[in-house]
Amino acid sequence: MEEHFFQCPYCWEEISILLDPSSTDQHYVEDCEVCCNPLEIQARFQQQNLINFEVKNLGQ
Repeated sequence: MEEHFFQCPYCWEEISILLDPSSTDQHYVEDCEVCCNPLEIQARFQQQNLINFEVKNLGQ
């Protein structure tokens, strides 16, 4: 597992997330651990290196 830090698009707090580099394309929804708003998370790995990471708000 690889820890990745990003800023929540709702509350602007820095959040950490654990990503699995053995899975090439990842797409899921997870709530912000600070403000509890839903986040759409997309991560892409190539040869176990993170090459793309995006976080979008869902709603509001």
